[in-house]
Amino acid sequence: MLLTITLILSGLVTINLLLLKFSCNKTARVTKIDKKPVVLRTRNITPSTSQILAPTGS
Repeated sequence: MLLTITLILSGLVTINLLLLKFSCNKTARVTKIDKKPVVLRTRNITPSTSQILAPTGS
């Protein structure tokens, strides 16, 4: 009985793996090799004036 269960489970696992291997969708990936990098401009932000905070009383 144990041998029967082991054989059945092994057969089901084998069939499952075969179905998984051969049923994948074969989609063609288009890769762009000549893609130029994006250059971001940086702005130098200088603090114009310091803000004076109101007293909180604590």
